[in-house]
Amino acid sequence: MSWQAYVDDSLVGTGHVTKAAILGHDGSTWATSAGFNISQAEAKALYQAFNDASGIFASGIKIEGNKYMTIKADSRSVYGKKGAGGCACVKTTQAILVGMYDENIQPGQCSSVVEKLADYLIESGY
Repeated sequence: MSWQAYVDDSLVGTGHVTKAAILGHDGSTWATSAGFNISQAEAKALYQAFNDASGIFASGIKIEGNKYMTIKADSRSVYGKKGAGGCACVKTTQAILVGMYDENIQPGQCSSVVEKLADYLIESGY
């Protein structure tokens, strides 16, 4: 399966993620949903948050130039919230999965989808 198919089918296709991306640890974009653009600087900052969460609690998570309040950050998962929407970001061995949700989706639904795909990719060596 291509990285794009994971974004289209396993993330956005579930109906519990509005926009999604798969990023490399180096900040590169492996696949993204249409119109979803995470800058390389944002991706690198997100990767750093998995290694040291102290800064992201103070500064928040920036995705597409929007700031999300950090509600969870550890070595595996970083979650953010802005209004009724938010993000669930999960680090695998080689990638970072980013799933966004809006007011029509429960945060737990989005994070569950992203976490499950991360588990699968980790088991597959990614």
